[in-house]
Amino acid sequence: MDLFTHVLLAYLLTYGLVGANPSYLAAGALAGGLPDADALFFPLARRFPILRHHGITHSLFGVTIVALVGAVVAPFLAPGSTIVYFLVMEAGGIAHILGDGFTHFSVPPFLPFSEMKLELDADRAINFLLMGVSIASFYLLLGVERNHVPFAWYTLTVYALMAFYGAYIGIRLAGRYFITRHRGALAPDAVPIPTGNPFKWLLLSERRDGSSVRTTWARYWLGRGLVAGPFSVEGSLIATPHPESPRSAAEALDWSYPLARKASRMMDMTYHFGEAFERVGGDWEAIWYSLEFTAFGRSQAVRVLFPAAGGTPQIKTAFYRPVTTTL
Repeated sequence: MDLFTHVLLAYLLTYGLVGANPSYLAAGALAGGLPDADALFFPLARRFPILRHHGITHSLFGVTIVALVGAVVAPFLAPGSTIVYFLVMEAGGIAHILGDGFTHFSVPPFLPFSEMKLELDADRAINFLLMGVSIASFYLLLGVERNHVPFAWYTLTVYALMAFYGAYIGIRLAGRYFITRHRGALAPDAVPIPTGNPFKWLLLSERRDGSSVRTTWARYWLGRGLVAGPFSVEGSLIATPHPESPRSAAEALDWSYPLARKASRMMDMTYHFGEAFERVGGDWEAIWYSLEFTAFGRSQAVRVLFPAAGGTPQIKTAFYRPVTTTL
């Protein structure tokens, strides 16, 4: 979940707990964003893995330490109860953990005592639609409305935002629940892949057999069930030189798959799919897209171009828009 949404959700949660107290609202919102300050530990994380992003700062232990320190320091900066400061900062930190665990970017809530992960796969780690709404909401609350409109208008805005985010989370959870009923169409261990649209999902399974891997996926729409697929693509994990050009899309995908995996760690880190087509002049082009690293209709991908005359394929990694498929 993006930083703006973390901070806004903590702000709304704090409002629900203690009302419109500026000091407590600021403390709760700050605590909602502080876990992502672990990005500053990057130089140390290689030596001390517990300091990695989504490490100790994204655990109950970490947010409690922050809340305790904040509860001691905050009263010197703004009048208020030490206990209330602790409660709102603890709530903001826990909201951050739950927000990240709600996505497909896991967090370890019980570090340093356990490496057990929390990962619900109900939303994208970064959803640009949600981030845009969060940024606009902060501008509305703290820029347009602050000291410019009656307090009742501000209160109405806060409750409207609570309703919006509550509905959004509810839709995501409903999609996550109902899509699992369709696993049988692919495989019992098929995993749900959320897209930027809360109503649209992908269901995917992957099978490895020696030196090859077979990926099967289908498209799911909340309220309509499976609307496309299942489709399958299989490729070798071992690159084999081919002096000639592919003669079909199947060959282009098969030959390009190991090359794409070698060219980008994205292929190993995320679920993906590929498509291939013949270009004017006889060149064959195969593109492998990440199903998880996507934004604005484009996906992180690897493009492999096989010249019509044969020879060494040309490989390029960039963000591409799928040609025949809409993410």
